[in-house]
Amino acid sequence: MIIGVGVDLCSVSRIAVAIANRRFIEKAFSPEEQLYAETGGNPALHYASSFAAKEAFAKAGGWGLARTGLTSVWVSRENGRPELRLSDRARKLFSDRTGRIHLSLSHEGDLAIAVVILEVIDAPIL
Repeated sequence: MIIGVGVDLCSVSRIAVAIANRRFIEKAFSPEEQLYAETGGNPALHYASSFAAKEAFAKAGGWGLARTGLTSVWVSRENGRPELRLSDRARKLFSDRTGRIHLSLSHEGDLAIAVVILEVIDAPIL
């Protein structure tokens, strides 16, 4: 059963300005996200996609970004496709049920988009 859907658009040029400040990168992105973004051809694009994913997750759960935290959720690409990873802090928000988190990322021009779907596996059928 789907319990939440979140979507977020992020301006690549806005993130390009923000990442000029190394402190922003360290406060907002995991080491894994930083490595992926910095080894690609367009770091701002990858940072914008990750930022959109964090926002989309917070919206899908109805928690808000302040409650989830910027580094409590990060994008991993271990198997080639993007997946959201959760710290203990974020996992507690989602821990009352067994579920899956679906993530889709895309970009076009100056925009990056993320869609997050929260699916609960053990929910009772009403």
